[in-house]
Amino acid sequence: MWMDANVEVKGANGSRASIRQHVLNGLLLFTGDMRHLDTYMQDKLFVLQLAVGVLRGVAMVTLANNPLSGALIVIALAWSSPWMSLLGTLGVLASMLTALITGQDSATVTAGVHGYNGMLVALLMGASSSAGDWYWWLLLPACFGSATCVFLYNSLSSVLDRWDLPVSVFPFNTVIILYLLCTGPNNPYFPHHPTLPPGALEPNKTDLIAAEVMRGMVLGVGQIYACEEMAPSLLILGAVLLYSPLMLLHALVGSAVGMLAGLSMAVRHECLYSGLSGFNGALGCMSIGGLCFVFNWRIHLLAVAGAFISSYLDIALGNLLGTVGLPACSWASTIIVTLMLLLTGSVTMYRIPRDQVMAPEHNVSFHRSWKPGKAAEAEDTDVNN
Repeated sequence: MWMDANVEVKGANGSRASIRQHVLNGLLLFTGDMRHLDTYMQDKLFVLQLAVGVLRGVAMVTLANNPLSGALIVIALAWSSPWMSLLGTLGVLASMLTALITGQDSATVTAGVHGYNGMLVALLMGASSSAGDWYWWLLLPACFGSATCVFLYNSLSSVLDRWDLPVSVFPFNTVIILYLLCTGPNNPYFPHHPTLPPGALEPNKTDLIAAEVMRGMVLGVGQIYACEEMAPSLLILGAVLLYSPLMLLHALVGSAVGMLAGLSMAVRHECLYSGLSGFNGALGCMSIGGLCFVFNWRIHLLAVAGAFISSYLDIALGNLLGTVGLPACSWASTIIVTLMLLLTGSVTMYRIPRDQVMAPEHNVSFHRSWKPGKAAEAEDTDVNN
């Protein structure tokens, strides 16, 4: 009888473990790149494929290629500002439809590749506008600027593909600067707020509020979407976590590095409290620390270094462009990540080909299975030589 009871207990424990494993496997289906969803959607209506591509485009602003992450970010933006959420969604749609009309590969379009630059252009137009929310005329330049990103993307990709470099957000940075230069703060149709240099002096303000600086570290990730509110920024962090815990770690580390760089250069307190000092560091750290390179301790240190350099370059560009009332946008992180990808030496063995980039955790497991093959190939080459 005792043996029977023991067998029943073991069977019950095994059953519970099996259920937990099934639940865990089910939850893992919603993380990472969700490549299985693309396979499932292949024979579905194109409108449904486009909807998934729109969500991927939304999430790829934070480098998270996951449609559920995109849905969470849309909710976060709607929570923060329905007007900004509308602008961002229209920006993604305008750029993706332009890509379809100009004959771009439909698989690339539904993957969201042509969406994230358009979304950023529309969001920054809304964030910089001094005409207030629900200024409907702003939809015209937002859609036109988002569509322009497609042409810049194609032109730049033909050049950068030679070095296996991503186009990244070069189109967004170019279009938004040109738009702000064309309009100006006093434009009667599309006025915008002039941007102060981060190093502008603040008389009678010498005391920092530690809690606000810590809050700014979280807002640094939200500022990637021009979001300045805590609760929506936390939801954006949750969207990054859904894609990859390693990405979340590097997002927070990079934003914290941006805060340190801002403190060391005595930037305006508003830049620290609003998270503006942190978002370039976050983008630089996320890109290097596991997305473009296979994650390990060397790459982690490289990512932290990239976050520091991106943050200091952002301050320098902000002071330069701020003299004419322009923001530095994400030029700093885009330039630094591109230069990091051009590094030579032993770090190149950890670089991931652009068309094979996946979630950092998948990149690690892929590299473990790929590395021995590369080593054997190298040995064969040495013997033949």
